[in-house]
Amino acid sequence: MKHSTAAAAVALAAASVFPAFAETSALDGRSFEGVFLQRGKTSGDADTLVFRDGRFRSLACDRYGYSEAAYRTAASGDATRFEAETLSPKYGKLVWSGVVRGGKLDATATMVRTGKPDIENWVVAAEKN
Repeated sequence: MKHSTAAAAVALAAASVFPAFAETSALDGRSFEGVFLQRGKTSGDADTLVFRDGRFRSLACDRYGYSEAAYRTAASGDATRFEAETLSPKYGKLVWSGVVRGGKLDATATMVRTGKPDIENWVVAAEKN
């Protein structure tokens, strides 16, 4: 019984620190311009990230066949965290995890392909007016 009480306490504490993601449109109507680059590289591709109608899209990834996808958000203090997964028939899946704080977006897009090592990419962008 002690273990289940302790586990419940840890789960409750984690829920208060890491709010649950939910399908929302909290970022709808916003877009961010910046750069998409592979971890360890010093240059990358210009990118525009768009949130519209509950969907997320990276314009730089269009040329690689990546789809738009539903996104989920969670409020975290003065920031909004988001998650999404976009798919490309040729290049696999990009698992997106990011934070929007004010007019700034910071995100990680991890490329996941069967039988190959994951590739971590970063996006740093500012809100487009």
